[in-house]
Amino acid sequence: MPKTPPGQTRNRVFRFVRDRLLRGDSPSLREVQQHFGFRAVETVRAHLTALVEEGRLVKEPGRARGYRLPKRQPKRLSAPVPDWSSGRLQPVPLLGEVAAGGFEEAIENPEGNLPVEIPDSRDLSDYFALRVRGESMSGAGILPGDTVIVERRGKPVSGQIVVALLEEDATVKRLHLGQHGMELRPENPDFDTLRPPPGSCRILGRVVELRRQIR
Repeated sequence: MPKTPPGQTRNRVFRFVRDRLLRGDSPSLREVQQHFGFRAVETVRAHLTALVEEGRLVKEPGRARGYRLPKRQPKRLSAPVPDWSSGRLQPVPLLGEVAAGGFEEAIENPEGNLPVEIPDSRDLSDYFALRVRGESMSGAGILPGDTVIVERRGKPVSGQIVVALLEEDATVKRLHLGQHGMELRPENPDFDTLRPPPGSCRILGRVVELRRQIR
């Protein structure tokens, strides 16, 4: 198969395995290999191992087709994860919408508050919530209509999912800080990585929780 960035190929592998699991049919390594045209089955094993490490799949030891979906959303939305063992429910403001695509106009339309468990060591003013529109973060489990809880505190770290602001436009993406500057990477191969000019982009905060309404 044509060479693509590892994250894009892994997202495709995840979606294929996820769809099979949702139908109650766990694929074998050979089936994944044949579907994507990988030369070696070890390539499949490497992608699946990485997906387990990211929390997007669970491997049951001793079973040839022992992969399954986690019961909860992956805990890879932010790193490091705060200690929530001692916290309290507090009203966090829902400020409106943020795009999960390119930079788009941030829609600030306060819609009240959401109850969120805030660690005792944190300040309530460091948190806000936004509703997501767009599909660029679907590979990380963030879908249109979801609500993300964002924490302002702390210096952004490469690998975190963040809300970024460029002038009046905002987006939610995975942050990468490298020698060539800042990149805002999607978790959907249909979207491009964003590379804002140096000094033009501000990180508003990192995503620490995801809310979804079951309809």
